[in-house]
Amino acid sequence: MTTHHLDTQLLHIGSAPFDPKSGTAPVSLPAIRTSTVRFENLEALERAFAKRAAGERSITYGRSGMDTHRALEEVFMELEGGTYCVLAPSGMAAINIAFLGLLKTGDHVLVGDCVYGPVRNLDRALLQGLGIEVTYFAPGRDDVAALIQPNTKVVYVESPGSLLFEMIDMIALAAVAKDNGLILVSDNTWGSGYIYRPLALGADVSVVAGTKYIAGHSDVMLGAVIVKDEKIAARIHSAQYAMGNSLSADDAWLALRGVKTMAVRMAQHARNALEVCKFFDSRKEVARIFHPAWHKDAGFGLWQRDCTGSNGMVSVELNCSPEAAKKFVNALTLFGIGFSWGGFESLVQWVDPGVLASHAYWSSEGHALIRLHIGLESTIDLVEDLAQALDKINH
Repeated sequence: MTTHHLDTQLLHIGSAPFDPKSGTAPVSLPAIRTSTVRFENLEALERAFAKRAAGERSITYGRSGMDTHRALEEVFMELEGGTYCVLAPSGMAAINIAFLGLLKTGDHVLVGDCVYGPVRNLDRALLQGLGIEVTYFAPGRDDVAALIQPNTKVVYVESPGSLLFEMIDMIALAAVAKDNGLILVSDNTWGSGYIYRPLALGADVSVVAGTKYIAGHSDVMLGAVIVKDEKIAARIHSAQYAMGNSLSADDAWLALRGVKTMAVRMAQHARNALEVCKFFDSRKEVARIFHPAWHKDAGFGLWQRDCTGSNGMVSVELNCSPEAAKKFVNALTLFGIGFSWGGFESLVQWVDPGVLASHAYWSSEGHALIRLHIGLESTIDLVEDLAQALDKINH
């Protein structure tokens, strides 16, 4: 059997089968929408339930998805190198499935302090009420083994980190988790399986917000949980099924469409981001650049070891107060102000100093942090826009 490059596989996953009568087929699998699934006879129904009881994915009801969903699950498994995937209606919903599928009342979880901000809200709003204890730690600084308690079950991280793109030594962390019988979960939205694969580095579960680079057009809410262990897969499946999460067929179809251009999109985002890093490096207003593929970034060595590419995410520390940095953000014309990223467009986020207080990787009190997503526009235009906005800081 021929094994094709991932770029080729992504183009061909989800191809529609030929109609046996006409011998024709559309290029892309249609969005198959349904709530009810009909069975030809009771024997067909019994076979479907027997497959499900054996742990196989079988179509029994619309909530579990149809062919469009199966194709998207295959995409995530190919990208992440996993053997099982469940889809969710958002990245945050996927994070919920991972936490609630792997933890119960009385359990303890170690969470990296650089994770996606809403994870802390999940802790406050839900986990505390369920009696699940959370301890935050600084990856690369804290002795993780010393933080493990008798009831610790899971280690949850995001690599690179959500605001400062701090690279985590996943191999070393996975070794600690394995030695102590813990499940290591990694939010891999930054890498999305294409440029970074935590499962290959020792993680047990990968969580991805397909809202970002998988779909790529800022028009889909999507999450996925991917695993490679059969027992963990059963727990994740049980949680997803019990919680009633369901992704629309149209969103699954849009994600399948988007992933066809993922290889070329991410490569261009990465090239554009490095051009912007070079520009920022020349400006006195910029104190530090956070981008793991940038050769001056503290995580550059880990990025070289563990990643196969980069993307458009760049954060910069400005030599001014957060309040003064608002002039910079408001002066930008090609960067939309917004919290998401991964689409074709450039975005900017003014980061609240209070949010940074919990990140040990941030040590510049009084300075501003700006997070940017470098889109697919011409870098000539983007740099020109950034330059005129930086000029506004001191005027």
